Amino acid sequence: MLTTLRAQRERVTVTMLDPWYNKGIGGERPDYHDWLAEVIAAAARISDHVFVWGFPEIVARQLDRLPPTHPLQAWLTWYFKNCPSVIRGWRSAQNACLHLARPDARLYPEHFLNDAQREKQRQGKLRYLPGPPSVIEAALIIGFIGRREQQGHPSQKPEKAIEPLLEMTTVPDDTVLDPMCGSGTTGAVCQRLGRRALLCDMDEKYVQMTERRLGVTRTGR
Repeated sequence: MLTTLRAQRERVTVTMLDPWYNKGIGGERPDYHDWLAEVIAAAARISDHVFVWGFPEIVARQLDRLPPTHPLQAWLTWYFKNCPSVIRGWRSAQNACLHLARPDARLYPEHFLNDAQREKQRQGKLRYLPGPPSVIEAALIIGFIGRREQQGHPSQKPEKAIEPLLEMTTVPDDTVLDPMCGSGTTGAVCQRLGRRALLCDMDEKYVQMTERRLGVTRTGR
């Protein structure tokens, strides 16, 4: 992932960072927080916007070490009710996502207007832009839920969790980089919205999964 970010020469509008969270699947490393800070800094070098996914207690450790060029724009929460658990205690129902951006990076809350609000905006009568909430409600795609999207990835996110991030920060033909694309969810949303996507993953089976899902062939190995 760091190799990919450091090799990227052209700027992108958005970089989507969804690393393993240093718990359970993916294993653990003692320098995880230092490593993640390095990844975020590398992404900020080439991106107008950076999204960083993780458990709240994990990404919170990055708040005092963010790149000065990309201050925190929003702490986003992906909320889901259908997380199974065999552990006694609190059952997880959320994931966090940090939205970092350059001060001059564009946002597009108008992408979330309905037809009536657009007409009021055209008439100059819309008094405020009712952008999306910072809590995104979308069920985990497990079991029968989200069967159409399921690819077999152990931590696949639903497209509905990614779509508002790209709607807020991009317009058609903008480029989105996902250097740990997993099952290709970011690419699937980009395809549907008319954005360009640069995707890669260090795991060959996930690269093949993404190719099948998107109907594309990789440009290099």
